[in-house]
Amino acid sequence: MCNAQSGAYQYCIFGYHEHLCEKLETLKSVRKQCRPNGSMDRIVLLCSVLAFLLYLNTLDADFAYDDCRAIKTNPDVQPSTPLSQIFVDDFWGTPLTHSGSHKSYRPLTVLSFRLNVLLHDLKPFGFHLVNILLHTAATALFTKFARTIFRQTFPCAISGAIFASHPIHTEAVAGVVGRADIGSSIFFLLAFLAYRKYLIFRTISIHGSGTHPKLKSESPSCSGRSTPSIYGDGSQIPPSVLVKKYLFLGCTICCALFSMLTKEHGVTILAVCYVYDVFIHSRVRSISDFIQKFSKSLMEPTLVVALAVSSLIGGRLLIMGTKPPEFSPSDNPASDSDSIITRTCTFLYLPVFNFWLLLNPSLLSFDWSMESIPTVNSIYDPRNYLTLVFYCSLAYFMKKLCEKLGERRKSPFRITYDLEKLNISVNYFYDGVDIAVICLLIVIVPFIPASNLFFYVGFVVAERILYIPSMGFCLMIGYGCDLLRKWSRSETKKNLLLSAIILLISVFCARTVTRNIDWSNEEKLYRAGIAVNPPKAYGNLANIFSAQGKKSEAEWAYKKALSYRTNMADVHYNLGILYQELKRYDEAITSYKNAINYRPRMAVAHLNLGLVYALLGKKEEAVEVYLKCSKLDGSGLKDPRTHESTKISALFNLGRLYADEGLYHKAIEVYSDAIHKMPSHYQPQSLYNMLGEAYFKLDQLEEAEYWYKEALRVKPDHIPAHLTYAKLLARQSKSVEAEEWFIKVRELAPSDSTVYHHYGQFLSETDRHPEAAELYIIAAQLAPSEYETVFNAANTLRQAGRNKEAEHFYRQAVQLRPNEATSHMNLGAMLHVNGQLTEAEKSYLEALRLKPDDQITRTNLQKLRHLLARKGISKR
Repeated sequence: MCNAQSGAYQYCIFGYHEHLCEKLETLKSVRKQCRPNGSMDRIVLLCSVLAFLLYLNTLDADFAYDDCRAIKTNPDVQPSTPLSQIFVDDFWGTPLTHSGSHKSYRPLTVLSFRLNVLLHDLKPFGFHLVNILLHTAATALFTKFARTIFRQTFPCAISGAIFASHPIHTEAVAGVVGRADIGSSIFFLLAFLAYRKYLIFRTISIHGSGTHPKLKSESPSCSGRSTPSIYGDGSQIPPSVLVKKYLFLGCTICCALFSMLTKEHGVTILAVCYVYDVFIHSRVRSISDFIQKFSKSLMEPTLVVALAVSSLIGGRLLIMGTKPPEFSPSDNPASDSDSIITRTCTFLYLPVFNFWLLLNPSLLSFDWSMESIPTVNSIYDPRNYLTLVFYCSLAYFMKKLCEKLGERRKSPFRITYDLEKLNISVNYFYDGVDIAVICLLIVIVPFIPASNLFFYVGFVVAERILYIPSMGFCLMIGYGCDLLRKWSRSETKKNLLLSAIILLISVFCARTVTRNIDWSNEEKLYRAGIAVNPPKAYGNLANIFSAQGKKSEAEWAYKKALSYRTNMADVHYNLGILYQELKRYDEAITSYKNAINYRPRMAVAHLNLGLVYALLGKKEEAVEVYLKCSKLDGSGLKDPRTHESTKISALFNLGRLYADEGLYHKAIEVYSDAIHKMPSHYQPQSLYNMLGEAYFKLDQLEEAEYWYKEALRVKPDHIPAHLTYAKLLARQSKSVEAEEWFIKVRELAPSDSTVYHHYGQFLSETDRHPEAAELYIIAAQLAPSEYETVFNAANTLRQAGRNKEAEHFYRQAVQLRPNEATSHMNLGAMLHVNGQLTEAEKSYLEALRLKPDDQITRTNLQKLRHLLARKGISKR
């Protein structure tokens, strides 16, 4: 039948097996449903606004937990690092080829961090703002995606609102590192929508072809003549259709690539698209049906998707190497278990636990490693019953789903032709089975890489991993609520359902806002994590206390962490640092040894152990530890950069130890070895400067000058190199040039006491004592606890004739080092000069008590007593 409307001849085809001509009323109904709906657009906007508002309280948050390593200490984020480096390093800045690499390849995420740094340096505000905007965009895109699935306002609104407010997303949004998951989800959705467009144009190309049997036999025109092609050319379809088809297929592959380069599991979108194509779009019901449809429509996507997946995964393996990453047993305890029962039962239980977090996100944590979720060690563990119920329910549901899929024949799309405008369009109408398949695909497939199914992962549970799977979960909730609303015949039941949904979303919103507060700074985050992972939470909380100067609280927290788990090398090491700062050196040595015992290749523990030995005067032990540290193997370590830098630092301190002992030739040998072995990322200015100092002490001034200049070349504002080079010029009798360098360094570091100290020393050596005295006073004011500075200030003031001020600084020097005989002797001499004879005698006697054989003090005391005798003052 032919119907005319506004001069246009129109036909509808419902699926592959329906007739081309239907009633005009049906066509009007279809077009009415397909027409853009203003209320739908408002839903997208409202859900996006909700997502934005819920995370506004993260804008003033600091960096927390993984953010520090991924951003603050990641060299790839800094503009000074070559941009190409982000494509050969992992997410944390370690080369992918290194045995200790995490193998997490996310260059697009690192690039976004780098752009943040270019715009506003390392200020957290901009990083958090970008995360909020990305979550807002992801929510808008997801709600639009839900609109294409449901084509109804109610389930679309529910799904979008739950996605915007779900507390499981707080780690991904409030934690800057979670940007990888948000960005990957955006490309994930774009890839799916692009593939859906590809399917539309593929369908048009098939149905619009003049060779299509239905069009050949059943396409009457108004004049009664047959029309072999809907486009009127007898055989060809417009080139624009094919161009758009392949354009959207290419967009799908590109978005999948970008999703994978943002976070690894983004590549799973290709599997989602292909399964969607086979079971929902093409309605494949069996293997024979697949074979039948393969040559007709499925050959192209099968070959393209297979090639894309193999290329993407193959390329990634080529970049990172085929060796899997190595993780600590505490990261994923079940993976380290020798028991197949423990591994199997635990890994089967973990997806159940993840699904429970989606259902009930009341208890969340920054870290789920160690024993936060105890391993399932026995088949009698009660959690196995939950696992059994979960998988049986899932299997039953999937069985029913497969049965429904096998029974269906009607296609989910409708094709509308306009013969006069030569226009053709395809619109999808999903039933419950289609929606259930889509939900399961998005929940299950992106989660597979994190399930330990094909390889072990470096975590037990990671909340941000659920960002993409939660989309399928939110669609389930939206569809379930829509079914309940349709089944509720009375308005009362519908109102109760609506109230329950509003309450659920309100609870989610409240939980999200309060969880954001936990992420505002590390102290709150770790306090909130004590209930889930006490050893990790207390250990990290102790670091915060220590940085805040709360030493007693830090010590308590370190010990509390060790009471839960004694083998945490990091905690022992940090406790050693605390003891070292408190000058409790014996306890520091014990802590460092414990750290080395539990992690023998922990270079920083070796280094600090050597430093403590050196402070205690145990030179031989210090030398032994430094040498051992410098030879530690770094293969398989998570942070090889720090490890290699620490080994060079050990050689640096060994050289200093030799230099302090006057063994300058040995010091030069060690410094030279360190320069030869240092990695490219090591900052060598201090090493060069100390090597120059060693040559300076040996009067090898040309070599000293060379290394001072090298230090200044690699770091032009290196203060010690300026000072040592100025001293070298003074030694070479180039006083004018030397003073120019001292003036320059004073401009570079106007608040550095050592600058005034050395400049004052230079002026004092050239007999410019009044000027030197002024500089020493400034130095002593900037560093009142530095004995050498205070003592030299007193000496210079004495030489400048400012005796009263000199007396003040000598008294200060005595307070700083009450057991230093020289301080008491000089104070006595100054009091002697200033006429305070009784006090002078006390100072001389104290100096002699500390150093009985000091001849100068004895001579001064004898002169003082002669003076006292002449004045008739009694002796002590």
